[in-house]
Amino acid sequence: MFNPYSNLFKSGTKLLKGVNEVTQRNIEAVKKLSQITRTSLGPNGMNKMVINHLGKLFVTHDAATIMQELEVIHPAAKMVVMASESQEKEVGDATNLVVVMAGEFLLQAENLLRMGLHTSDIIEGYEKASKMAYSILDELVCNTVKDLKDQKLVENALRSSIASKQYGYEDLFAPMVAKACIQVCPKDATKFNVDNIRVVKIPGGSVSKSTIQKGFILTRKSAGSIKHLNKAKVAVFGCPLDASSTETKSTIVLNNAEDLLAYTKSEEQSINKVIKAIADSGVTLVVTGGTIGDNALHYCERYKLMVMKVPSKFDLRRVCRATGARVMVRLGAPTAEEMGYIENIDVKEIGDTHVTVFTQAEDQGDVSTIIVRGSSSGIMDDVERAIDDSVNVYKALTKSSLMLPGAGATELELAQRLSKYAGECKGLDQYAVQKYGTSFEIIPRTLAENCGLNATKVITALNVAHSKGKNPNAGVAIEAEQPEDAVMDAVEENIFDSYFAKRRAFELSTRVALEVLRVDQIIMARRAGGPKPPKMGSRDA
Repeated sequence: MFNPYSNLFKSGTKLLKGVNEVTQRNIEAVKKLSQITRTSLGPNGMNKMVINHLGKLFVTHDAATIMQELEVIHPAAKMVVMASESQEKEVGDATNLVVVMAGEFLLQAENLLRMGLHTSDIIEGYEKASKMAYSILDELVCNTVKDLKDQKLVENALRSSIASKQYGYEDLFAPMVAKACIQVCPKDATKFNVDNIRVVKIPGGSVSKSTIQKGFILTRKSAGSIKHLNKAKVAVFGCPLDASSTETKSTIVLNNAEDLLAYTKSEEQSINKVIKAIADSGVTLVVTGGTIGDNALHYCERYKLMVMKVPSKFDLRRVCRATGARVMVRLGAPTAEEMGYIENIDVKEIGDTHVTVFTQAEDQGDVSTIIVRGSSSGIMDDVERAIDDSVNVYKALTKSSLMLPGAGATELELAQRLSKYAGECKGLDQYAVQKYGTSFEIIPRTLAENCGLNATKVITALNVAHSKGKNPNAGVAIEAEQPEDAVMDAVEENIFDSYFAKRRAFELSTRVALEVLRVDQIIMARRAGGPKPPKMGSRDA
């Protein structure tokens, strides 16, 4: 066929245009991506088994992990993946909500396109409806975490985030994560750092044996015989704990045995002098990121110094953060400013794993560690993701302490109010406003489907509960046996969602849906590189 753009682009360029070739295909791709993650939404969400390009196996229903490991190649679906990644980086929670809502917005837009509406009318209606939805969200705020140091208030705020990943363990981990967050929260809560809460996974035992420890934990033991210290002064070295060697090559000529003995003694005296200077400075714990020489370890034992090797530079920084020490690149006695302090250090054995516990004083440091136990690495990884999400919810509370009713109550109330608002609009955009509101029903519908209930009957019961403002906090009771009984008050059950996380998720999903609808042409250049070389045959051919 004749290509009118053949003289404009280089050969091999593909051009797609029109609603059928571009918009419909883009919507179809995003719908398929949304269907993958939708069944993983909520406490009863199904797991996905993902094997990445390196052959690593992931069994999880965490949308952030699924999006990260899937190699999506369709450009429209990639935009949704980038939106979910943005949600993960900025908020750390509600990534699945972004993907599901973006897919539903485009599904409803597809119905409008089949009715004959132009994409510009749909975009205008969606933008008008989104502004109304954000104002409705402000009215639906049902709780405020007034004090970020209040254990009970923080627990209630974190409970639903943990339950959505590890249903049944929210009573175990909500107090644990709340305590860890409160311990490391600075006076200026806006400077809260998620990295100050560490998770150590130790195989063996059950998840219920997980504990919290104020301070830092390393999954390794000390190099010497000393396994316990109280009120220890700490010196951290980034260089090897060994006799110094020059960067240039050198040759030493030894003529007889006396020369060899003298050389060995000089090395011993040199390292003895360094270790003695460190001990005289008051240091009782030496942490190094390099190798530990035999002579150095011998003299450390003589001077009652506990020695630890930490090869990871990241763990070395965390030791510094927990103790207040500074990393030294020279081997010698530390100054008072370079020296750190730790209240207690112990080498313990948990299960069959040796760990070193750095316990901080009550008024010291800003590191807290949660020890996660489990029978397999997959279980512990999933628990770690749930803890990470709940810690990020606490971070979101430092930005906005407002809370919304959970269990799909917020979304259903949005659907009803936007439907009413659509009736007041004039023009073709009222159809888009109506469909935008209808899209929010996908969240309570999915929650009902994932717990085995008849979604249509549940939505009907919820609509009755929400109608005329009877109970705007009515959500899906996932433990109900009959659809008629699957209505509960989310506020009474302490099921809350972060206002900041949900508002940001709706903004991102709306924005990416509008970006997909605005695309009317796709121009794909030919891939770089020439054709594959022909296979070489045998010489006899």
